[in-house]
Amino acid sequence: MKGLILAAPSSGAGKTTVTLALLRLLNRAGIHLRGAKSGPDYIDPKFHEAACRQPCINLDAWAMPPARIASLAASPSVDLLVIEGAMGLFDGAPPAGRGAVADLARQLALPVILIVDAGRMAQSVAPLVAGFAGFDPDVRIAGVILNRVGSARHARMLRAALAPLGRPVLGTLPRRADLALPSRHLGLVQAGETPDLDAFLDRAADALAAGAPGDRPFDLDTTLALASPLAGSVATSARTGFPPPPAQHIAVAQDAAFAFAYPHMLDTWRAAGAQLSFFSPLADDAVPRCDLVFLPGGYPELHAGRLAANAAFLTSLRRHAASAPVYGECGGYMVLGDALTDENGTCHAMAGLLRLQTSFQRRKLHLGYRSLVADAGPMSGAWAGHEFHYATTIRAEGDALFQACDAEGTPLPAMGLRQGQVCGSFAHLIEPA
Repeated sequence: MKGLILAAPSSGAGKTTVTLALLRLLNRAGIHLRGAKSGPDYIDPKFHEAACRQPCINLDAWAMPPARIASLAASPSVDLLVIEGAMGLFDGAPPAGRGAVADLARQLALPVILIVDAGRMAQSVAPLVAGFAGFDPDVRIAGVILNRVGSARHARMLRAALAPLGRPVLGTLPRRADLALPSRHLGLVQAGETPDLDAFLDRAADALAAGAPGDRPFDLDTTLALASPLAGSVATSARTGFPPPPAQHIAVAQDAAFAFAYPHMLDTWRAAGAQLSFFSPLADDAVPRCDLVFLPGGYPELHAGRLAANAAFLTSLRRHAASAPVYGECGGYMVLGDALTDENGTCHAMAGLLRLQTSFQRRKLHLGYRSLVADAGPMSGAWAGHEFHYATTIRAEGDALFQACDAEGTPLPAMGLRQGQVCGSFAHLIEPA
């Protein structure tokens, strides 16, 4: 199995669009491949899956040990792994950038294709690429894709400037408004809610294949030739480092309001013998009979009125909580509370299982990796996780769920709440620590 990494000098360079275009292009060429996303991300992986029709994985060099990353990256069912980076190539957690996509390049010994937003530059592209190529000898810049190229003349200037560096320009993507995906406050609108997604993916692939107007077509053969075998130990089980599943039968909420569950965690529970049953709170499904209810994160604030009116879901959740555990992450945590205020200021009653009130009328970004320890509850133990939300806590009363530190080890206020057998927090768990 071989792999490639797509990275950029910074956020906003168009990595996701270029990655999706390349995945769809490779899929149409009959290449057996899958996508992967560097770092904590629930949204981009679903677009990867739509582009190449294979499940996407998260590879997190901050939260996961190298053996776990190698185990997740290896797949006997595909020939090529295409990893999309996050932020800039060397950008990671403070203070030294741990967890950057460059860490994955080192650990897996994979070449990097640098995606450059060339929309506002010409000859200056050369020192930019040269600087990234020479910065770390263990991170190999094998080729370049130029995004937002304005014309054939622009493409010629860029190619001429890069020619002395000896790294191939694999292709150019034109500057076009119809190659942008809609966004909301946590990133892109979810793949399942994006209108005409398949048409967008084909349009992006066609644009990449053709190149910018007047420029040469995308060099698919050279791109495939650059791919390298994955390094790292892949003999380790996918259950490496994981404690036993938190329950034997786990009911997992899954719909547009509860879409943020990491597949690698669910797969690990299954591999260890747990039974997973999925249900939709938005469809007013009753909670299935189970040993544990898991409410993942998502966008409950966009559906708060509908959730508040779904009596079958709420009644069955309260009934389950009277005798068995319930665990909620971020959006799921908010739904376990007493009330959620949407961005318009309307207050919606939630499950009332935790003394918690949250609001999106008062928004504040909470972002970063978290080191977490829980002494009780279904997710007890030490975990690596992350926090990414705009909700404000208006009221939170009760015992805390996690002791927390940030990525630099600085202690933070305790996170989450625990009341009886119900618990949750704004943290998303990634991997046991």
